[in-house]
Amino acid sequence: MCQFPFSKPVVLLVEDDRIYLELRRKVLEKDGYRVIGVTNTEDALDTLREAPICCTIADHMLQGSTGVDLAVEMKKIKPDVPIILFSGSMPGNLRNIDVYVNKGEPTAEFLRIVRNVVQRYRS
Repeated sequence: MCQFPFSKPVVLLVEDDRIYLELRRKVLEKDGYRVIGVTNTEDALDTLREAPICCTIADHMLQGSTGVDLAVEMKKIKPDVPIILFSGSMPGNLRNIDVYVNKGEPTAEFLRIVRNVVQRYRS
């Protein structure tokens, strides 16, 4: 379970482009989340092990890996933490991905999806 019921949910954001990482971080923080942003899979796995993560949002095309590959490793560490794959195109395999969100989705829809995923996890 992630944090206490009235604290801000902690979201792990995995994006290797620092500009997109900061943009998404600001959007999520404005919506009431505490965001831990990382730019590589090694840091993502270390953070997942150490922090009370409620949800992971990962880009699909990461440097040297994919979001799907990362999801496989994350589910070995904390199988109950939901993973949202945020990508411009749907990969052929969504194994270990809880929700796919196209980067073209409006911000309001993206936030609605994140809220629903976090709420289900915290319940």
